[in-house]
Amino acid sequence: MSFGDPNNPYGPPPQGQQPGYPPQQPQGQPGYGYPQQPQQGQPGYGYPAAPPMQQPYGGYPAGPTQMPGGVKAARVMLFILGGFQALGGVLMMVASAWFADLISEAAESDSSVSSQDADTIADVGAGVMIVLGVIVLAFAAWAILTGMKFASGRGGVRVSAIIYGSVVTLFSVINLLGANIFALISLVLGILIIVFCANRNGGAWFNRPRY
Repeated sequence: MSFGDPNNPYGPPPQGQQPGYPPQQPQGQPGYGYPQQPQQGQPGYGYPAAPPMQQPYGGYPAGPTQMPGGVKAARVMLFILGGFQALGGVLMMVASAWFADLISEAAESDSSVSSQDADTIADVGAGVMIVLGVIVLAFAAWAILTGMKFASGRGGVRVSAIIYGSVVTLFSVINLLGANIFALISLVLGILIIVFCANRNGGAWFNRPRY
């Protein structure tokens, strides 16, 4: 004997079930007048769904938003060294003529040197001074440009600053061996530039994610 569709609530009840109204609802299924239970992640009644959490770029924690103090100090040191080197390079190029005159007078005082040879020696000396001045100006431009890129530069700027500090430290040690006491200042600044750029704060700043 067929009782019709067992899922029809208005049909005859299945065998063994007492008739009544409203019909019994199968467990786990929504019935008439009973709201469906909201699933996880969906808004319920009166409670809107929470907005998704914003994850940092690439899934990694965000880097520092302000330049650390050590990095700022290294930047100032680069500007100081670059400024003094630029001044020294200009003075060397300007003084090349004066240096050439000194060499020429010293050569002419020697009776074994002709006036033509003295002029040649003076020209060579002036040329050497100009070349050294250009090299010093190039180092000054290196320091100043590197410092200017600290705010937006990446790891390459950090490497450039470390290499510059290493070169300054090397030449400062050589000058100290030549009894140049003023080289002690550039030695200290070069070492501090290396330390401030190579430490953890420097790495976090130059390797921070860009959005």
